[in-house]
Amino acid sequence: MQSLAFKYFYEVAQQGSLSGASESLHVAVSAVSRQINQLEQRVGTTLFERSARGMRLTVAGQMLLKHVRRVNLETDATFQAIASLQDAVKHPIRLACTQGVAHELVPSVMAQFHLAYPQSRFDVFVSSAKVATERVATGEADIAITFSTTPAENVAVRYSCNAPALAIMSTLHPLAKRKRLFLDDVQKYPLALTDKNTSTFKLYQLACNRTGKWVEPSVYSNHAEALHAYVRDTQAVLFASYVSVSGRLQASGLVAIPIKNTEMHARVVQLQVMQGRELPEIMELFINSVTQRIQEINEQAPS
Repeated sequence: MQSLAFKYFYEVAQQGSLSGASESLHVAVSAVSRQINQLEQRVGTTLFERSARGMRLTVAGQMLLKHVRRVNLETDATFQAIASLQDAVKHPIRLACTQGVAHELVPSVMAQFHLAYPQSRFDVFVSSAKVATERVATGEADIAITFSTTPAENVAVRYSCNAPALAIMSTLHPLAKRKRLFLDDVQKYPLALTDKNTSTFKLYQLACNRTGKWVEPSVYSNHAEALHAYVRDTQAVLFASYVSVSGRLQASGLVAIPIKNTEMHARVVQLQVMQGRELPEIMELFINSVTQRIQEINEQAPS
């Protein structure tokens, strides 16, 4: 269980000052200060930089904060597991994910998982890949499911596989019968693209830089559903991974065609967790379920 010193340390780190921690904990400032001083003596170095503007974590303090967050999460998980022996609580699985997996992959896996484990429940936060990773690193989420074009930092990657961007278009599109396409083929038609913070945009930008030909998309949107509807009813083309669209292609009258440009392949889909954290069994089972579903989808993907 968390020691008093760790509890006070955590609150000072969260509030950024002794007075803020004092108010939050409902204890005297002197009591908070004493615990911090004793903790610094114990670890043999300063944990905070003191200034008139408050308390800022040192490098050592940042390391300790990660440890305290991990301990807090594991303690909570243990209490929940004990309580679940009498069905006193359900298992919360906090997910952070990007739009690309939020519309199909995550809901379908959650539905099947809940049938197998009725006691499970979920809290899903949809954001950019960067925010999803940060939420896992800080303990605000248990598992992140994201697309990534760069190595993940401050998290442990439990599963990773390639997630190239495919050309998605109406089944009535002039290119719909092609087996593979070059980006130049696609750029002859209107483009619909996700916003500039997404991995899909980064892949398109990278491929255009390589070919030396930039074609401005006709439509940008931070909502993938809007792009799918637009593409369905026009000759426009969007880019997405097969993991994102496999469940909706036939029902939406869309097809997915691989793009030969290697830059459009420079992306992975990842399952991320906090470094060093021991997850409850229910979360490990969910990670296995997501992993298995992604592998099944990839086996069906066009190549």
